[in-house]
Amino acid sequence: MFFDLKSFAEMPALFMENEVWAYDKLFDTSEKIAGMIPTRSLVFLVCSNTPASIAAYVGFINHGIVPVMVDKELDEELFQSLLEKYSPAYIFAEEAHFDCLNRYAQILHIEGSVLYDTGEQQSYLLHEDLALLMTTSGSTGSPKLVRQSYENLRANTSSIAAYLHLNETERAVTNLPLHYVYGLSILNTHLAVGASVVVTEKTLFDRSFWQLMRDKEVTSFSGVPYTYAMLKRLRFFRMELPALHTLTQAGGKLDPELHSEFAAYADAHGKKFVVMYGAAEATARMGYLPPQNALEKVGAMGVAIPGGRFALVDEAGEEITAADTVGELVYYGANVTLGYAESGADLARGDERHGRYETGDLARRDADGYYTIVGRKRRFLKMFGKRTNLQEVEHILRQHFGEIEVACAGIDDKLYIFVTQEALVPEIVPFLSAKLGLHHSAFTARCIAEIPKNASGKTVYRDLEQYYDV
Repeated sequence: MFFDLKSFAEMPALFMENEVWAYDKLFDTSEKIAGMIPTRSLVFLVCSNTPASIAAYVGFINHGIVPVMVDKELDEELFQSLLEKYSPAYIFAEEAHFDCLNRYAQILHIEGSVLYDTGEQQSYLLHEDLALLMTTSGSTGSPKLVRQSYENLRANTSSIAAYLHLNETERAVTNLPLHYVYGLSILNTHLAVGASVVVTEKTLFDRSFWQLMRDKEVTSFSGVPYTYAMLKRLRFFRMELPALHTLTQAGGKLDPELHSEFAAYADAHGKKFVVMYGAAEATARMGYLPPQNALEKVGAMGVAIPGGRFALVDEAGEEITAADTVGELVYYGANVTLGYAESGADLARGDERHGRYETGDLARRDADGYYTIVGRKRRFLKMFGKRTNLQEVEHILRQHFGEIEVACAGIDDKLYIFVTQEALVPEIVPFLSAKLGLHHSAFTARCIAEIPKNASGKTVYRDLEQYYDV
């Protein structure tokens, strides 16, 4: 089994507000769920930060059942399109979550969740190495999924546990969702070493969340750049959290000023602040900045995780050896995933990356060997920690509003939508906010006279930067 839960027996695994699950109970619950499903079945796990969702995930991984980790906030229309693409044999979700689930047989009720039998005859072969499937573009509902293997999970889990020095005394909190590789990696690493997880769906904006942090003596907190911006607004630096000793950050590049402030806070209070770098295509983590360098290397992403290696390549694909020279960041490691799936037929495919991942990020390496991300080669943004494919957003807008002239561009946490029809501007932000599950502040819609194009008719996205808010 991937998760050796029985070896930790009566040690605490999950802390809820009014309940504690020992590893034995987590094991028994996971076995009950997985026992209803034949091995090598495809199942949609509609993820929630609940003990039932965690138990289902553990059971699936331990028994060779392949889950697709689905955001429970996904638009129902998009959820149905994923169902049509992949035809899962089973679905596990909270009771009464999606209306469309009512048509399926309910074969198990457990801890406020339901296991549905879709009645679909599994027509897609699952490769023997395939462990799970993760979304890659936030909540856009793209059919493109990342195929992760059991070896990917093992390699990344052991590496993260090693560089964070995790052991059974650690206690994390589920403030990040399980459908997100960062949130899932926290669960994987803590269960792997016999540590505990405080399970909650409360957010850092809830006063009771911080009381839970204190009451359950949470030792580590994780967040994306937006999280840390909000922590500052919430006066985190004044909070009394005596058990907390580690802060980790991933999901996009942190503003250097915030990096400096949190690194200084950690240094002054005997805590660790660890900046990390990763992607779903690398299971979770590829790089980290050792906490002892957090103040010295403000703005840097750091070095490769144990067992991994970085390289920089130029436009010709040649490796760059000189310091302070910008190139595309390439990662090598056992955690590099098998490849993508865009339909059920792709689930039979094996390893297509062979341990090498071209990140699409532009970076430079300083004389000490530390890497800093300086831009992106491809058209993706990190939106509050969710990677968003701008081409897909344009497609969604054209589907909804018709064949309009539209171009999407921007910077992390701020997506600009440019159109040539003034009447559409008031409708775009509310639509995208609801469709992508992101706060309206993430979007700015503007009307411009024309979308800039080159001689071959392709949009010149760089020319749109003049319309950004300075």
